[in-house]
Amino acid sequence: DCKASEVKEFTAEYLEKVLEPCGWQAIWRTNVFEVLVEVVDMEYSSLKAVVRLSDPFLCENNGGAFTLECLQELLALKGHQLPLQELWVVFDESGEFDQTALAVEHVRFFYQHIWRNWDEEDDDDFDYFVRCVEPRLRLHYDILEDRVPSALVANYHSLLSQCEELYRTFLDLRNSLSGSDSESEVESVSVVEGVKLYDRIEHLKQKLKLIENPLLRYVFGYQKHARLQPKGTRPAGTTITHVVSATMMSSLLACLLREKLSPTSCNEEIEIQFHSDPLSAVNACYKGDRVIVCPGHYLVDGTLYVADSVELEGYGLPDDVVIEKRGKGDTFVECTGAEVKISSVKLIQHDAVEGILSVHQGKTTLENCVLQCETTGVAIRTSAELVMKNSDLYGAKGAGVEIYPGSTCTLMGNGVHHCKEGILIKDFLEEQYEVPKITLVNNVIHNNEGYGVVLVKPAISPDATEGTPVNSEGKIDDIQASGEAVGTAGEHLHKQASGELDFYGGGDASEHAKGNSEIANELSAASLKKKQLCKKRLSNLGIMEADDNLMSQKVFVSIVGNQFRRNGKGSFGTFLY
Repeated sequence: DCKASEVKEFTAEYLEKVLEPCGWQAIWRTNVFEVLVEVVDMEYSSLKAVVRLSDPFLCENNGGAFTLECLQELLALKGHQLPLQELWVVFDESGEFDQTALAVEHVRFFYQHIWRNWDEEDDDDFDYFVRCVEPRLRLHYDILEDRVPSALVANYHSLLSQCEELYRTFLDLRNSLSGSDSESEVESVSVVEGVKLYDRIEHLKQKLKLIENPLLRYVFGYQKHARLQPKGTRPAGTTITHVVSATMMSSLLACLLREKLSPTSCNEEIEIQFHSDPLSAVNACYKGDRVIVCPGHYLVDGTLYVADSVELEGYGLPDDVVIEKRGKGDTFVECTGAEVKISSVKLIQHDAVEGILSVHQGKTTLENCVLQCETTGVAIRTSAELVMKNSDLYGAKGAGVEIYPGSTCTLMGNGVHHCKEGILIKDFLEEQYEVPKITLVNNVIHNNEGYGVVLVKPAISPDATEGTPVNSEGKIDDIQASGEAVGTAGEHLHKQASGELDFYGGGDASEHAKGNSEIANELSAASLKKKQLCKKRLSNLGIMEADDNLMSQKVFVSIVGNQFRRNGKGSFGTFLY
């Protein structure tokens, strides 16, 4: 490691050891021409090569007319010295200059992607590599591997460009002040402007460091949905139907007009806009708009942000309307609208960092969809609501469905399979968390690596269980109020699981009913414990009578008729932390 002020000297020493001082050819490349030059000497301290034009003269112009005389004059103005970053070493079959080519690439990479012009002016400590090089290097490769959300990448490059432009302006201003001996009023104004510029540069540098830091970048990236504001109603007060199709054939248009876009079926004229991809259609939506996606396979670069009450509908079967996500860093679909509906589409995600669908707030209804995941599947965040019906979710390396405290989740008639875990219910026992409301009806949860349903909860401390009824096996007994609810649910479960809905045929109905009862009982016990902990906290605060609404919270509304098959660890489990 070295100081930022020693980086150039350190690089020069490295080049002196590995770079051939002369005898090799390179392409001098600019935005307007490429010309072959021969290196005759090196100026290591300035990281420059002394060159001359090759004989014969070889030049390729990009929109200009550069003659031999023009380039000789240009080289003379530069003292025949060119920065190594502008030179690309020409391949030599002997292999003699391979090490030279590699060294030049190292220098070019460092000054293009790692070094910042203001680095020397920062704290000149010996931790330059740890403080600057390592995080920027990691960010660079994370971006190359599509592991950073595209919006965050665009934001980073925008901030970097702004900072570089302001820094150049700041340097020009500082140089003009240092070259002046007068103390005029104009100079005083320039000093104030310089201070303002410096403050803006420091502010931008802090934002860049936030994104460069892997941990802070993770947190920063997850806040992007908070900035997503709904557009509301269109200024003209109209709603638009957006039709997505890569190519629109007359027969397809006739079917659409007859089945989806007929004024008689809607009792009003319909304004239609056509799009070639789902992303542009969703981005154009206002409150009340509808997006109809025609059959086809659509590749999406970026995230589908749905901030308004919008309906996204596939025209056909889900396997005919496929929306596939490119890139690893972005979430696929993020919903914050009050009433969002997605139906009859297949969403495919490959090797991603984020989940396939996140509901941050509002209500999202997912119906007759197929979700092919590779990370977590669907996440229902605190205060959000998801209704998922008749859909198929598979392939998640984490949980197929993640239910956060304070959320509302209704799963009816779905298949959740071939995931790490089927459904994961986040810990809600902490004081600040609210009990989630969960409805699981007639789902088939099968072939998951772990459990069908997992409840995450803390290892309960002795004082937390004080006053809790415990049976001879050390398990919590249901008190009368909760016991009645569980008993009623259990009886209903056995009735519902008596063979009415056996999607895969030949199953043991009593086994499925047992799985439903086990989940209902465990969640009831957790809900009861939450109630007791709440009572205890209120008692400690001197409040003897609790609010009925607060104390009557239950973790589930209904758990009925679900089938659990071939899950690696069983139908239900708890994860203690």
